[in-house]
Amino acid sequence: MGLENLLLGFQVAITPFNLFIAVIGILLGTIIGVLPGLGGANGVAILLPLTFTMPPTSAIILLTCIYWGALFGGAITSVLFNIPGEPWSVATTFDGYPLAKQGQSGQALTAAFTSSFVGAFFSIVLITFFAPLLAEIALKFGPPEFFAIQLLTFSSFVGLGGGNPLKSLVSILIGFILATVGLDIVTGQLRLTFGFTDLMKGFDFIVAVIGLFGIGEILLSVEEGLKFEGAKTRMNMRVVLDTWKILPRYYRTFVRGSIIGFWMGFKPGGATPASFMSYAFAKRFSKNPERFGKGEIEGIVAPETAAHAAGVAAILPMITLGIPGSPTAAVMLGGLIIWGLQPGPMLFVDNRDFVWGLIASMYTGNVIGVVMVLAFVPFFAAILRVPFAILTPLIVVICAIGSYAVHNSMIDIWYMLIFGVVGYVFKKLDYPIAPLVLALVLGDLAENALRQSLIMSQGSLAIFLARPISGAITAAAIFFFILPIITPWWRRFRGLPAAAPARPEA
Repeated sequence: MGLENLLLGFQVAITPFNLFIAVIGILLGTIIGVLPGLGGANGVAILLPLTFTMPPTSAIILLTCIYWGALFGGAITSVLFNIPGEPWSVATTFDGYPLAKQGQSGQALTAAFTSSFVGAFFSIVLITFFAPLLAEIALKFGPPEFFAIQLLTFSSFVGLGGGNPLKSLVSILIGFILATVGLDIVTGQLRLTFGFTDLMKGFDFIVAVIGLFGIGEILLSVEEGLKFEGAKTRMNMRVVLDTWKILPRYYRTFVRGSIIGFWMGFKPGGATPASFMSYAFAKRFSKNPERFGKGEIEGIVAPETAAHAAGVAAILPMITLGIPGSPTAAVMLGGLIIWGLQPGPMLFVDNRDFVWGLIASMYTGNVIGVVMVLAFVPFFAAILRVPFAILTPLIVVICAIGSYAVHNSMIDIWYMLIFGVVGYVFKKLDYPIAPLVLALVLGDLAENALRQSLIMSQGSLAIFLARPISGAITAAAIFFFILPIITPWWRRFRGLPAAAPARPEA
């Protein structure tokens, strides 16, 4: 029955007009993903009015392909300039940018795009065959389960991320403090604004990321005399083929990242924590964890696979339950209502052509997307042949435009510069930036889930252990938190030499 429905969907998705729409969507989405601060959700929202006169199936194909393009495009500036185009591309900078500095940007981009394709394809297959069942599982998740997942994300980064766990904890705490600035999500009271009205809306995650990574890296480059080693990059499709020969050895990372991403994709904002968690697990189980943060391909495969698997999975609860799993899915949900469609289980019965056309377009859009971006790998890599002293002012301007575009506010540019100095100081003091970013983006979600859970239990923390799903996830989170403490003891017990301290990732 599933295959028959899928064939019906392909009859809709591969019409010449819908294929043309898919190509246009991928192209626009890639451009949106490259521009920091714009993002897939904003891009879909801006272009949503263009779909009002289109058939619903063609309209949703355009919007989803813009989404795929944004997912692909977010990796480009992450690898080339250490500036995440999308929130979920932050983890890609840890090894993508060092690899580009070594003159291997073509290899890094190929690994990122291919991993994105694999993660998305894995999620699409599961959606095709298990959509109703997975929708029922998603219904069992409440605030305690969501908080347990957030806790697991933080603990996996502390316990599995390598480096100094204490520095990681300090970085997470600073991120939590920054996340609390603004209005209290429950009482509506002001917190840590110190009388400044501009702080009422808090710090936007994208502005912080642009400053911490983009401006912070530029300050380091200026200190080093604007030295950049990207000019050695080879510019031909042979790089793509050679990278494909290497990638199969990371099949475990592909599988693990796909599973983590699909699982995390059900909850709001799941792509970003999925990429961090997948990176942490890859580093923990790698035979050469010391290579991570210095240009390890596996450090690109892990976050990109998970982020795209989560990005695709976020659409599933939207069409099956009417519950968007990401900001982009929320915009698409509004589109469904405008087009006169009611999201939910009956959508599969009343609008089979639409639902299965959408699912089939995920296959075609993913294939079109990876072919298009891989074809342009030599062009992207050639950007690094431009002297970095010339690129620097252009990058700063792009960062400023991206920060301003978030809220159309000049204050965000000042925030970007302040976070740039913070990123520079963190790197000089050898403190990891990633945990701070993770806490900043997940702080509100984690606090909201925690307070809702405590309201449900009348203040009892036992609710996180009493419920089966949240109990299992919380137990795993606690284990990862104490892992750095028990690992040295276990090595002494086994008579093994102490592990050499690892340099924390950026």
